[in-house]
Amino acid sequence: MTKTSKKTAILDVATVLFANKGFSTTSMTEVAKIADIAGATIFYHFKTKEDLFVSVLESVKTGIVQEFSLYFQEEKFDSGLEMLLGAVSFHLHLAAMRKEWFLLLHRHYTYELAAVNPICRSYLEDIYTCLVDIYEKALTLGQQDGSICEISTRKTALIILAMVDGILQLERNNLYNAGPLYSELIASCRRMVDNKQQ
Repeated sequence: MTKTSKKTAILDVATVLFANKGFSTTSMTEVAKIADIAGATIFYHFKTKEDLFVSVLESVKTGIVQEFSLYFQEEKFDSGLEMLLGAVSFHLHLAAMRKEWFLLLHRHYTYELAAVNPICRSYLEDIYTCLVDIYEKALTLGQQDGSICEISTRKTALIILAMVDGILQLERNNLYNAGPLYSELIASCRRMVDNKQQ
């Protein structure tokens, strides 16, 4: 196994463990064992568990950006409105396919560390800014092509992100069966911004 593949294996295992077990109950020894590497190897790549956690967050950010980039390369939209609804739908799909990424973003420790670690905070801000930017771009395009009404694109993008993130948290916490809410979320986004419905 090369240095790069060892590091990737460590990050992949750590992402799942941090997401499912949390920071405090995940040990470096456990990560090394599941990644099938020597215990000392993990400390060659990451000096502390906090360093590993921050690297996992960076990896999640990169993954989300790459997945959305691929999606937009493959999909074509007739309007900014359709692009917005597609982005919301893909966000929900990605959260289902890569549950560990979004579980990690909803862990309390992620925000505790961000409060004292500027690098962690930077990655966390980058992830959410990236998602808001995606929604805002679609809203701006929609205003240009006439499919989206005159609204504050930034504020509306933030509201849409909050709605998507809220549904994902309901799903994560098993408080409600959020699945049936997905189609209503798409319909609500359409009602909120569709120029024809204003």
